[in-house]
Amino acid sequence: MSPASPKFVAYLRVSTARQGRSGLGLEAQREAVQRFVAGRGGRIIAPEFVEVESGKRNDRPELAKAIKRCRLTGATLVVAKLDRLSRNAAFLMTLRDSDVEFVAADLPEANTMTVGVMAVVAQHEREAISARTKAALAAAKARGRHLGGRRPGAADITRYQREGVQAAQEKAAERLRLVSDDLRRLRAEGLSLRSIAARLAEESIQAPRGGLWTATGIARALRKLDEG
Repeated sequence: MSPASPKFVAYLRVSTARQGRSGLGLEAQREAVQRFVAGRGGRIIAPEFVEVESGKRNDRPELAKAIKRCRLTGATLVVAKLDRLSRNAAFLMTLRDSDVEFVAADLPEANTMTVGVMAVVAQHEREAISARTKAALAAAKARGRHLGGRRPGAADITRYQREGVQAAQEKAAERLRLVSDDLRRLRAEGLSLRSIAARLAEESIQAPRGGLWTATGIARALRKLDEG
């Protein structure tokens, strides 16, 4: 398989612990995912993530792990079946907010945008409340600028620049948090900085700005973890 072939991370789901132990339903999902990925000329780069999900649970720990792996590797998340999950608000909201590419083997035309629409429908009341709250806050801020006589201009530009820097720093911190376990694991093996960078490349884990890690980048990341 060509190194440039599309990369995928597989996420499978069963409804009960009994199904999870027996493998009931998993083989069909696994086959569907593998067939879909092969048809795209791609490869599955990580062990599959299997969720044993109860209807009473809103958290999706295995889905979170799969999304984390996609973020680290730049891979696309692939699920076998979307039809049974289309009314699962927690699942849809997690996908919508994940910022990773997504595809379903049983509904290839679905994508992150489609899932976003589903999530909006499933969470209509919550979104409506949020929108009203944001509108009220915006109106209050607008009144505050008027009453205070604050003029737009350089101060606004400075504020936007500051917010941009802060957003970039928060994104970098989040990226470091995602890869922190892998960095600590490799350092614990006694590897050199160059060897750690090479291992991360082998595992398809990208540097914070994309591309390959360098020894300097590894040293900087480890120093921040130690300080932090």
